[in-house]
Amino acid sequence: MSSDFSPVDSSNLSRLSDKDKTELRQIMTNEEQKARVQASVHSLTDICFRKCITGTIRNGKLDKNEEGCMANCADRFVDVSHLTLKHLQNMRG
Repeated sequence: MSSDFSPVDSSNLSRLSDKDKTELRQIMTNEEQKARVQASVHSLTDICFRKCITGTIRNGKLDKNEEGCMANCADRFVDVSHLTLKHLQNMRG
């Protein structure tokens, strides 16, 4: 099975126009940001699950305490992320 795509190397990149290079950089930046968000969500899910799910999940549902704990855990994670970003922005000036 052959691929229609050639490997990305400097000779291929050098053929791109400046506009295309800028667009490619933006695409790569966006993909890196998506990967970081996915990693954060995975980490959040793992941390909150370990903290909040103490019993067996019956009928595919959490019990009321576990459900509330998961929601609170996720909310705190979002709050801390926002505070951290705000602090970093303030540090930059």
